[in-house]
Amino acid sequence: MRSLFSGLLPIFVLAHLSHHLVTALPGPLLPYIRDEFALDYTRAGLIISAFGVVYGICQLPAGWLADRFGPRLLLTTGIVGVSVAGLLVGMSSSYIVLIAGLVLMGILGGGYHPASTTMISAAVAPGARGQALGYHMVGGSASYFLAPLVAAGIAAAWGWRGPFIVLAIFGIGIGIMLHIILRKRMTYQKTAARDVSVSAEAPPASGHLGRVITVIAMSSFTQAMVISIISFIPLFLVDTFNTGKEMAAASISLVYFMGLWAGPFGGYLSDRFGRITIIIAMGVMASLMVYLLNVAPYGFGTGAVLVFTGIAMYFNTTVAQAYIVDHTSERNRSTVLGFYFFGNMEGTGILTPLLGYLIDHFGFYTSFTASSAAIMAMLIVCSLILWLSRR
Repeated sequence: MRSLFSGLLPIFVLAHLSHHLVTALPGPLLPYIRDEFALDYTRAGLIISAFGVVYGICQLPAGWLADRFGPRLLLTTGIVGVSVAGLLVGMSSSYIVLIAGLVLMGILGGGYHPASTTMISAAVAPGARGQALGYHMVGGSASYFLAPLVAAGIAAAWGWRGPFIVLAIFGIGIGIMLHIILRKRMTYQKTAARDVSVSAEAPPASGHLGRVITVIAMSSFTQAMVISIISFIPLFLVDTFNTGKEMAAASISLVYFMGLWAGPFGGYLSDRFGRITIIIAMGVMASLMVYLLNVAPYGFGTGAVLVFTGIAMYFNTTVAQAYIVDHTSERNRSTVLGFYFFGNMEGTGILTPLLGYLIDHFGFYTSFTASSAAIMAMLIVCSLILWLSRR
C-alpha cells in the first residue's frame, strides 16, 4: 500500500475524479433536461449517446497518439477541455447547442483513459497492477458518486444548468494544477516506466491476441449495456414509482459509491486469483441485476439492485484493464486500451438510444429483460471461445 501511494498514483486518482466531474452529470440530470426540452425516451437517450459515441471513437486515435507522442497533454486536455465543454453545455439555450457541447466534450475527453492506464501500469510492479488500477477507479467513482448528489442540490436551487457550470469551473482549476504537477514529475514517471518494462515484464505469450480480443468484447459489451441501463434509471424511477426528480438523480450515487471500494478490491483479488474468472462472474451478476430491476420492490429492493450493479461494473472494468495490460507489450499498450475503451464508450453511445427506442415501444420490463439476455448470451459465447483457446 505504501509503495502504491508514494508515487504518481494519488495524482492519477485526483485526475480521474476531475475528468469525470461534468461527464457524470447528463444521466442524473436527464429528467430535468427531458422536461425542459419536451423529449421522448429516444431523444433523451441521444443526450447520452451524443457524448458517448464521440467519446468512444476518440479513444482510438487518442490511444495511438499516447503511444507515439506521450500522454501528459492528452491527460490535461481530458480534464480542462472536458470542463470547458461542460461550461458550453451549462450555458446552452437549445437542444441542438446542448448536443454540440456534449459532442465537444467527447472529442476533448477521449485521450484520458488510454493515457492514464498506460502510465499507471508502467509506474507499478506487474503484481500490483490490478490493485493500482482499482485505486485509479476510485477517482472516477468518487465523481459519479458525488456528482449526482451535488447536482440534485444545485439543480433544485438553480436548475439543471447550475451543476454543469459550477463543476466545470472546479474541474478547470484542478486540471491546470495537475498539468503543472505532472510536468515536474514526468521524469520520475518515465524512469519508472523504463525500469518496469526492462526488469519486471515478460513478453506476451504466443496466441494471446485472440484471448485479448475476446476479453475486450466480453467486458466492453457488459460494461456498455450496464451503463446504458444506468442512464435510464432516473427516468425509470420517476415514471414507474413516481419518485421525485431530486431523489431519482441522487439514486445513481448508489451505483458509483461501490467504485470507492469495489475497484481496488476487485483488482486485489484478480492479482492473486486470476482475472478471467472474475470477469465472467461479474458479467453474470450484471445480467441478473438488470433483470431484477423488473421485479425488485421499490426502496430497499431497487437500492440493493443498484448496489450490486455497481459492484459488478467496477470489478469487471478494473480486472479487464489489468488483463489487457498483462497481455500487451508496452509499445502498443495505449493503442489496445484505446480499443477497449472504444468498445465501452462507443457501445454505450449506440446502445443508449436503442434502449430508449425499445422503452418507447415496449416498455421498461421488456427492454430490461432483453438487455439481461443479451449480456448472458455474450458471456456464454466468449466463455466458450476462451475455453476452446486453452485446449
